[in-house]
Amino acid sequence: MDELDILKKDWNTTKPNQKKLTVNDIYPMLHKKSSSIVKTLFYISIAELVFWIIINTIPYFCSAEYNAKLEAIYQNDAVIVAITIFGYAIIALFIYLLYKSYKSISVTDSAKKLMESIIRTRKVIKYYVLYNLIMAGTSIMVGFYYAIHNDPDISNKLAASGSSKMLPIIAFLILFTSLFIFGIWLFYKLIYGLLLKRLNRNYTELKKLEL
Repeated sequence: MDELDILKKDWNTTKPNQKKLTVNDIYPMLHKKSSSIVKTLFYISIAELVFWIIINTIPYFCSAEYNAKLEAIYQNDAVIVAITIFGYAIIALFIYLLYKSYKSISVTDSAKKLMESIIRTRKVIKYYVLYNLIMAGTSIMVGFYYAIHNDPDISNKLAASGSSKMLPIIAFLILFTSLFIFGIWLFYKLIYGLLLKRLNRNYTELKKLEL
């Protein structure tokens, strides 16, 4: 049981004419916990940016043959470059918005403003997760498209198999993409979902204090 739960228990046993002091005690706890949660979300977003930078630089440390194959498939196409730049720009924007939310919560001095900051933070996380799910599906489909059209091995195998086997291949691609997106959703549900659940709990407590 943390300090907030102890205060809430005390709230339920406090006489009505003594509850004003208890409210003044509970609000700083909610403020501190909310600020800490958003700060943690901010650090996680930075870690995610570092992770994707590392993932994208790994091919440069692979064999020359592997790099040549990748270059032949994607051919340094402007579409791939644009998608990569756009992806990093969105992550950077997300980090900025979370930092802005953290600073807003840190300096707010009223329950109403704190509630508004929590709502904004929830929206930022919601749209960011939605964006990542859409981008994951789009990136996989684009990757398959380039592999099918620019990889000689894959192109020859598809040509040899004929149109009769195209339906199972398309079904496999759809299934693989769906499972991959579902896996990403579970990841964000675990990482961001738990923190958002705590943030929502703080929001509910703040609403009670406003009554």
